[in-house]
Amino acid sequence: MTHLHTLDPVALDLGPVAIHWYGLMYLVAFAVAWWLGRRRLAQGRLPVSETAFGDLMFYGMIGVIAGGRLGWILFYAWHEWLRDPLMLLRVWEGGMSFHGGLLGVLAAGWWWTRKNRVAFWDAVDFVAPLVPPGLGFGRIGNYINGELWGKETGGSWGVVFPSALPEPERSLPPSTLAELHAAGQLDAFARHPSQLYQAAFEGLVLFVVLWWYSSRPRPRYAVAGLFAIGYGLARFAVEFVRVPDADIGYLAFGWLTMGQLLTLPLIAVGVALLIAARRSPTLVPVIHDR
Repeated sequence: MTHLHTLDPVALDLGPVAIHWYGLMYLVAFAVAWWLGRRRLAQGRLPVSETAFGDLMFYGMIGVIAGGRLGWILFYAWHEWLRDPLMLLRVWEGGMSFHGGLLGVLAAGWWWTRKNRVAFWDAVDFVAPLVPPGLGFGRIGNYINGELWGKETGGSWGVVFPSALPEPERSLPPSTLAELHAAGQLDAFARHPSQLYQAAFEGLVLFVVLWWYSSRPRPRYAVAGLFAIGYGLARFAVEFVRVPDADIGYLAFGWLTMGQLLTLPLIAVGVALLIAARRSPTLVPVIHDR
């Protein structure tokens, strides 16, 4: 069974200002990370005050937005940015890179640990379980935007994304598209909802695994390593059914995408962290005086 994507990316249109679902997904992601982080803080998973934790979340939020946007420009949209430099500021239009956001968060976390005299990797282990829900909400935002869709399913199931249709179908009004879909004339254009696959694996599944694994004290590097490997494998696998960026295409072998290439070092780092964890101390939970 196929489904016609009809979601409006604008949640609230206020005339000169439009609130997009994609932006709201980021707000939800930060709110969930804050709530989960306070739970871990109450369990003594990081020896800092609630005020210091608030600073960590604020720096992390800046790192995600700045790093994610800059990473997307650098890895996926360099030529577009050269033609339109102001696109860097139009975050509400979409265009964020996980790998850039990860580097931004790590940079922000390094700055925060220097100020608060906390071991950097202890902070990374603390934050790692808070990240997957945000990844999941971000991918749901991609789905609502009707972007980053997957390859055609070649069968009688999948999602028909109007923005992925060829001309002249792409220019048809929504009512006409709905009629064509009801008649089964758009089934051949149904695609994998790869955004939802990523939301499930990078978001829900990875969160459940990390939250369970980190519910007990673990050696330094272990939680971060498991996150890196888990995300890397999930992203690498889904990329096989996701359409690569049109201006980049496949990098090699007729299947290797930029997302997969950027993920390989992350998996390697994850393996190295798990190896290092075997000889590392375990952080003893400490309930900090608030």
